[in-house]
Amino acid sequence: MATEIDQNRDRIAETLVGRTLLITGGTGFVGKVLIEKILRCLDVKKIYVLVRPKKGKSPTERRAALFADPLFELAKKTRGDDIVKRVEFVSGDIAAPGLALSTSDRQKLAAECEFIFHCAATIRFDMDLKPAVLLNVRGTKLMLELAKECKKLLNFVHLSTAYCHLNERVLYEKAYPPPADPHSIIKSCELMSNEAVNSIAPKLLEEWPNSYAFTKALGEALVHDQVGKIPLIILRPSIIMPILKEPIPGWTDNINGPMGLLIAAGKGVLRTMYGRSEAYADYVPVDIVVNVMIGSACDRLVLKSSERIFYNITSSAEYKLTFQEMLDIGRDTVYNRIPLNGVFWYPGGSMKRSRLAHNLAFFFYQWVPAVIVDILLVCLGYKPVLKRVQRRILKGYDVFEYYANRQWDFDNEGSFKARKLMTEKERQLYKVDGDGISYEDYFYNCVKSARLYILNETDDTIPAAKRHMKVMYCVDRICKSLIIFGLMYLVWRFFLIPIFGF
Repeated sequence: MATEIDQNRDRIAETLVGRTLLITGGTGFVGKVLIEKILRCLDVKKIYVLVRPKKGKSPTERRAALFADPLFELAKKTRGDDIVKRVEFVSGDIAAPGLALSTSDRQKLAAECEFIFHCAATIRFDMDLKPAVLLNVRGTKLMLELAKECKKLLNFVHLSTAYCHLNERVLYEKAYPPPADPHSIIKSCELMSNEAVNSIAPKLLEEWPNSYAFTKALGEALVHDQVGKIPLIILRPSIIMPILKEPIPGWTDNINGPMGLLIAAGKGVLRTMYGRSEAYADYVPVDIVVNVMIGSACDRLVLKSSERIFYNITSSAEYKLTFQEMLDIGRDTVYNRIPLNGVFWYPGGSMKRSRLAHNLAFFFYQWVPAVIVDILLVCLGYKPVLKRVQRRILKGYDVFEYYANRQWDFDNEGSFKARKLMTEKERQLYKVDGDGISYEDYFYNCVKSARLYILNETDDTIPAAKRHMKVMYCVDRICKSLIIFGLMYLVWRFFLIPIFGF
C-alpha cells in the first residue's frame, strides 16, 4: 500500500515524462481517446502513430483531420495548440508484410520507442477470415517483431478483448490455450486465396461465432508467447462504450454496438430484440479503458513487478445493468429528456423470449412499415432508405443474439489489487472504476453526444424534437387503437356472427 506521503504523487506522470511512444490504431475509437489523454495530462516527448493512407488521404492529411475533432479541443485549450506537434504520423500498414514501413522509419522507431500501445484491429464481426487473420493475428506478430528491435522498450501493451475465450464461463486474468496454432493459421492464409479460406472457415471456426473472436484469441496467444522475451501486458476490455467523464461526456465517433442500438431504437426503427431481458452484458466506458492502459503500462516500472501480465477491464464484478434496465433508462432518455430528430415512429418495443414472437414483431413493426415508407419515398421522388436500414439491423441481430443469450463473468482479482496500489492523486487523474456513476446521466450524455457528433443534430433542435415526439406519441396511440378496433371487428365479423348469430 502507498504511504500517506505518497498519496499526492502522480507516479504515472513521473514515469512517462520525456518518453517516446508508438501507437497503432491511433485513428480508431480507443486510439483517439488514448492520444487525447496523453497529450492533455502527460509530458511525453513524442507519440508516433502508425497509420496507412486511406481513401486517397496521406498520413499528413489524416493527422490534420484527427486533430480537427472536437475531442481534442480541451487538450489544445489547456496545453496550447502546439501540443499536437508532439504527435507524428508514420506511414505503415498493420496488415501488410513488414508493416509497410520504410527502412528509415523502422530504424527510427526501433531506436526511439519506449512504450508500444498496440490497439489496431478490425472489430468487424462479419469480416472474412483471411483479412481478419492478416490484421488481428499477423499484424500482432509483426508488431511483436518490431518490439524486439526496439532498443529502449519498457513495455508492449496489447489490447485484446474479454470476449476472445467464449468457451470459458468465467474469464480469469490468466492465459488460455488458443483455438488453433496462430503461426499455422497465418501461413495458411498467406498461401491461400480469400475464396479458399472462406471455404474452410466453418471448419476452422467450429464453435467460434465469428472471425473477430477467433482471431483475437490467436493474437493474444502470440503476445503471451513472448513473456520473458520482451516486457509486455495484455488488456482485456469488455464492450467499450462512449466516454464517461473526460474530456467530453458521452463522446463517441461511431454507432457500433450498443450505441447503434440506442440510436436505432430512439429513431423508432428498432422495436424488437430476441433475448432475456433479465440478462446483463459487460460494458466499460472508453476513458476508463484508456486510463487502465496508461496506468498498467507504468505498473511494471512503478511497482517493480513483472508478474502481472493480464488485466481484465470489465465491470460486471461490481456493477450489473440488465437489458431491461438499459431499455427503461434509454426510453426515459429519448422520451422525456433529449429525443432525436426525425423520429420515424414513437420509440417502443421490447425484448422477446420467444423467437417466433420476435420474428413476427420484426415483420409487422419493422419490415412492413419500412416497405410502405420506402414506396412512398419513391413515389415522391426520393431514394428508399428504410429497407436498407432494416437489412443492417437484421444483420446486426446475429451478433447481438449470440452475446445477449449467453452469460459470461469476469474475475478481476489482480486488477482490483493493482487499483488499491494507486495513490489518491492517481485515482483522481486516472479514473479506473465506476464509483459515482449515474446511469441516467450517462445515457443522457451518450444521446446528446450522438446527436451532435454522429447525427449532426445541434442542441437548438431539441425543442422541435420534443414537439415531434409528442406528435408521434399521439400517432402511436391512434394506430394502436385502430389495430385493436380492427381485430375486434374481425373477431365479431368472422367468429361471433357465424357461430352465435350476432
